Amino acid sequence: MDHNAFFPSRPSLTLDGREEPNLSSGITSLLVCETTEGLYRCEMTLGNWGSTGESSDFLYFDRDLLDFGKLVSVSMGVGAAKATIFAGRIMGIEAAFPRQRPPELTLLLEDRFQDLRMTRRTRTFEDVSDDDVFQQIAAQHSLQIETDVEGPTYRVLAQLNQSDLAFLRERARAIDAELWFADDKLFVQSRAKRNSNRLTLTYGRKLHEFSVLADLAHQRTTLSVSGWDVAGKEAITAESAESALQSELNGLQSGRAVLQQALGDRAEQIVHLAPFTRNEAQSLADAHYRTLARRFVTGSAIAEGNAHLRVGTHVTLDGIGALFNGEYYVCEVRHTFNGADGFKTNFQVERMGIGR
Repeated sequence: MDHNAFFPSRPSLTLDGREEPNLSSGITSLLVCETTEGLYRCEMTLGNWGSTGESSDFLYFDRDLLDFGKLVSVSMGVGAAKATIFAGRIMGIEAAFPRQRPPELTLLLEDRFQDLRMTRRTRTFEDVSDDDVFQQIAAQHSLQIETDVEGPTYRVLAQLNQSDLAFLRERARAIDAELWFADDKLFVQSRAKRNSNRLTLTYGRKLHEFSVLADLAHQRTTLSVSGWDVAGKEAITAESAESALQSELNGLQSGRAVLQQALGDRAEQIVHLAPFTRNEAQSLADAHYRTLARRFVTGSAIAEGNAHLRVGTHVTLDGIGALFNGEYYVCEVRHTFNGADGFKTNFQVERMGIGR
């Protein structure tokens, strides 16, 4: 383990923009969870018994300090290592009364995506691109938005008994984009264009544990999407292969190449998506192929707590052998804190190739 980068591991809280050191010192455990589909969440447990003046009593049941809807921001680290790992509102308050320790209060928080999660609709959009849809829904929720996506224009897109969040996730997957909030702004960008941190972790130092799997089960040499061109009155088929991800290989051997060498061609056709134009079919084929190809190599890690290790980070892992050394994309992060283990970061990674 690397002991050179010692720093205090206790979280630092702000509540509606005000620093709350007493709250920070009362935290007994913390979990912050992020994924590539947005809606980051936080679970925070605090001691709920102590001095209230002339007597001892429950600390937070009066709801003066902690109440539904209040904005909580969580930071970790000091100096250059300090960063905000979560900002969101209190959505749930849970009380626990353990047998052998004082009463506890757990706060359940969600980021700004909870606005979209709690709005369900059935409606259609006509003659729009995905970027148009993202812009319209953001405006309906009074959100600032920054998009950098490409995709076809659709004659009709239907939101059928879906929350706005579920619908945006569906549209993002269709064009290989990701959703997240940062600095109170909604971002929608493709993985290739996402501006993110780059870190290096070495096994036995800041990388404590790592397990990794290269699996051919869901790899394909080609993937095609079929549909019907209504205007042209003809069947359409679009095919995607490794060229859709060539720029991400960085000298690695792809799952497609390993599959073809080991077992031969394995093609897959998707027929249930029913695109209406060739551009729409090609966009769907490329997005689905990228999703499969990027999951060829997947890994799970436990690292020294790092507030800069977030979803979207490109992390270079070293000391794990020629087959698996190199750069990965972080697709899920769980920051944890408790009195026994301090601050740790668990994360999931993926990439589309192995070392040659």
